[in-house]
Amino acid sequence: MKRYEKFVFEAEDGITFDVFEGKNGELIVRALTVANIGDYSDNYDNPPIPDGYKYVSGEWNNGFVIERESDSSQFVWVPVGCLFSTGVLDNKHILEKFGRRRYQDYEFSDKSYNEELTDELLEQIESIKKYGGFYVSRFTISKSPEGKPQSIKGAMPWVSINFYDAKKVAGMIENSETVKSHLIFGAEYDSVLEWFIESGAKSFNEITKDSTRWGNHWDTKDSPHKAVETGSRESWKVNNIYDFAGNVSEWTQEQYGEGFYRISRGGNYSFNGEIYSVAYRSCEDPDDGSVRISFRAALYIK
Repeated sequence: MKRYEKFVFEAEDGITFDVFEGKNGELIVRALTVANIGDYSDNYDNPPIPDGYKYVSGEWNNGFVIERESDSSQFVWVPVGCLFSTGVLDNKHILEKFGRRRYQDYEFSDKSYNEELTDELLEQIESIKKYGGFYVSRFTISKSPEGKPQSIKGAMPWVSINFYDAKKVAGMIENSETVKSHLIFGAEYDSVLEWFIESGAKSFNEITKDSTRWGNHWDTKDSPHKAVETGSRESWKVNNIYDFAGNVSEWTQEQYGEGFYRISRGGNYSFNGEIYSVAYRSCEDPDDGSVRISFRAALYIK
């Protein structure tokens, strides 16, 4: 019979422990830390290109695009290391370059908008600290003729998919020895928006107040009042990322309340771009597979 001594571990907020048994029966305690201000790599202007991908276009600060050679899916580099430290990871402290933003005075707490620091998110944080950024799908995810998820131009977004299936499918896009995909987190979504602002591509008001001019919203001048193919308008592209505002809303892993409602972002063709800007958080039933909601993926580089 194995006998363990009683231990008590204490740590500052933001640090958790992973406790497990080693191969020889020893007790292993591993500290999992979240990224703190100043911990991010300053090499964000030299994006890594994972195995199986190739460079397509753009510079690190205006949309560095890579393409997967197997199916032409494209992803864009988000240089987190150059952002201001105004993000939130723990619902309390605004000290992060990578994290959610209070663009519209949302309350971040366990009882309102929150995002669990899951193993998946902690791994992504460590990757961002190491490389200075992350990749996000250039296009809303669509379905190939073979039924596989893809990030390509000129395809109808994959809609009528609930949160749980979107998360599962997003995780199927990539899983190699060097890179893994996942459904975009709220922290990733807001980091993209912050990059749009800080790069000068979009103003604060265009993010938080009125996204009409750069997305397929109901009140957009040339809106067809329905979902259209990915990348269909150059005016709906920002830093080489298409359709971040409007067209179809997109599931994120952020949640509301006790974890039931999930948050979709970006607005869609049936929403007014002034009332429902790209920064707007919409609470959705995770079981609802709406024709107006799709999803976007991000890559974790190992």
